[in-house]
Amino acid sequence: AGLADERVDTRVAGLGPGQPVTLRAVVSDERGCLFQSCAHYRADGRGELHLGTDASHGGDYTGVEPMGLFWSLAPAGMERPYQRLVPRSTGTPMKVEMLVHRGHSQPGAIHGPVMAKVEVERWFTAPGVRRIRLKEGGVRGSLFLPPGDGPFPGVIDMYGDEGGLIEFRSSLLATHGFAALSLPYFDFEDLPKVMKEFKLEYFEEAARFLQRHPKVKGPGVGVIGTGKGAELALSMITFLPEVVAAVCISGCSSNTVADLHYGEMTLPGLRFDMNKVSVSDTGVFDTFEALDDPTNPANSPCTIPIEKAEGHFLLVVGEDDRMWKSSLYAELAIGRLRQHGKENFALLSYPGAGHRIDPPSTPFCQVAVDRVLGVPVLGGGESKAHAHAQEHSWRKIQEFLHLHLG
Repeated sequence: AGLADERVDTRVAGLGPGQPVTLRAVVSDERGCLFQSCAHYRADGRGELHLGTDASHGGDYTGVEPMGLFWSLAPAGMERPYQRLVPRSTGTPMKVEMLVHRGHSQPGAIHGPVMAKVEVERWFTAPGVRRIRLKEGGVRGSLFLPPGDGPFPGVIDMYGDEGGLIEFRSSLLATHGFAALSLPYFDFEDLPKVMKEFKLEYFEEAARFLQRHPKVKGPGVGVIGTGKGAELALSMITFLPEVVAAVCISGCSSNTVADLHYGEMTLPGLRFDMNKVSVSDTGVFDTFEALDDPTNPANSPCTIPIEKAEGHFLLVVGEDDRMWKSSLYAELAIGRLRQHGKENFALLSYPGAGHRIDPPSTPFCQVAVDRVLGVPVLGGGESKAHAHAQEHSWRKIQEFLHLHLG
């Protein structure tokens, strides 16, 4: 058993010298959907294998990849393709069965006889982390508190246009010493069902709640967001003095889709032009060119005036993001800050990484069914590069938040 963002040390002993074997990982999610991965190895002269130093020669990945069996997990052949393996509940571990099969067998083929197996538990919360469900004024979500008296640095955590409450990153942040508020902003309980328009006052109320919590260290709080959540994080640090640090993963530097209101002010949302969406022969939607161009002067009212922010930005992008042009949007944000004489930002830009950069070992999903559109949408990226980006950025994100929140 171990934390879901920590490496697993996998060794096999008792094989014949040079013996070929296939290692597999198998897991089923809360809905019973089966995910699996496999890789080909050869034992060394002593009949042993160590995934930390030995290379895979085939299967779902090649090379020395200690966590390859975890990040290459994908829906089994009989399941609907393009599903994400995302933990819905943080209180129970994800149970992964690891198997050693005789001989080399291809992904999807019948595997040789099982020689050994073990179950690995991947926990998303450490012992002592408390989860408190929130109905505080208009604010909904879950607050995760680390064990101990605190006070702890406070972070608001938001995901993208899939909506609902996604908690696994918040619970891992709490495990690493942050008071983390997992904040849904539509399609949850009594929140709006769809992304039509947003009021920044909702996010302000959440920031104030967290900032005033007796377990939270002041004076300011941080925010981490992915996709639409990253763009909301930019607006929060721009307009809300309570927010002093923002981690923006694959976001846009303009407001998109839904108008954002704050008092008398409105930031209109850039629109998606569905005529610019291309569909592959296999029915996968590519939305890369579909968002209105933020550099078009006609769209300047949508730009988030981030130069007004007093706090610090960490921009995280995958250079092969196909959901939208997050690398370009990060460049635009940095250009805007520099134009105003500001250097209050850092950029993590990863070649070969796709759209959704999650905590380490979260299975790579190049194409995922969009919850709103109900069709498979291309997120981009290449599995190995994306996995390495997740591992590296997770460490850097925590360092950034600790630096600016204490």
